[in-house]
Amino acid sequence: MRRPHLPDRLPLDPYVLALLGTVGLAALLPARGTAAAVAEGASTAAVALLFFLYGARLSAREALDGLRHWRLHLTVLACTFLLFPLLGLAARGLVPTLLTPPLYSGLLFLCLVPSTIQSSIAFTSIARGNVPAAICAGSFSSLAGILLTPLLAAGLLGGAAGGFSPDSLVKIVLQLLLPFLLGQALRPWAGGFLVRNKKVLGYVDRGSILLVVYTAFSAGMAAGIWHQVSLPRLGALLAVEAVLLALMLLVTWYGSARLGFARADRIAIQFAGAKKSLAAGLPMASVLFGAHASLAVLPLMLFHQMQLMVCAVLARRRAQDPEDPRAAADDRVAEVSLLLQQPGGQAR
Repeated sequence: MRRPHLPDRLPLDPYVLALLGTVGLAALLPARGTAAAVAEGASTAAVALLFFLYGARLSAREALDGLRHWRLHLTVLACTFLLFPLLGLAARGLVPTLLTPPLYSGLLFLCLVPSTIQSSIAFTSIARGNVPAAICAGSFSSLAGILLTPLLAAGLLGGAAGGFSPDSLVKIVLQLLLPFLLGQALRPWAGGFLVRNKKVLGYVDRGSILLVVYTAFSAGMAAGIWHQVSLPRLGALLAVEAVLLALMLLVTWYGSARLGFARADRIAIQFAGAKKSLAAGLPMASVLFGAHASLAVLPLMLFHQMQLMVCAVLARRRAQDPEDPRAAADDRVAEVSLLLQQPGGQAR
């Protein structure tokens, strides 16, 4: 038997390691004075670029085709923007016993972030689930999150996320919504360029987010907010997030079964409905929280790595499950129909 490599046993995301390295750099060499102003301006431009690329990549045709699975997509959206926030609000009772108010604000923000796309598709594919449904569910969640995440954060987090002040609304429109809509408008002309340069643009995405993280944590160091966090508090945060992830994985799996979804659809619902997007959440936090973004994104960064590790193991186990009897029966009916349509064909 082949001895598993370390990534098979402990699926550490290299990009999360890069994020942690960026946090360490900001702690040792934070941007101050003029450098901080330059980093903040570059971070603002990076956020606008990110959402422009999100808009340019999202195919409206694929989204319309995915509407045929409207029950599945509504289920994922309900998990992402209804059940998650409700669990986040319930965690309010853990303040101040387990969580400090800033850490709780970050945890609640985590619950408002849209679902992932890439990892949901990858895990759904490994588990032999409905990959097209996972693609559409992730796209719909990201699209809905452009509007719902800032609105929910403003309503549920209040002053911690800027509330409904004119300044915060202008930032949301200029840095998030307007670039996204511009990307959608230019997609017919930019689509070919995006396909040809997909790998390079992937580095642009990741580099932009690293810049956002560096700027946010530099501002946090300058404000001295890290003195509010202790190791026991971080341990309590990890425990709370582990319970949150476990609850969502259980609800999405067994709840989708009660709703009558087949195995392949349940897999897509579980991996799209129980996970949160680090790529979408980090730039949103920089707009919504400003100088307090570093603590706000800490729960999301920890949850992201946790969900990758847990879902990697879960996807491999799902791949070993027996096939759904209903799906197998449908495949057999289709095979018989094809055989009967052939001259002299018969079912074997």
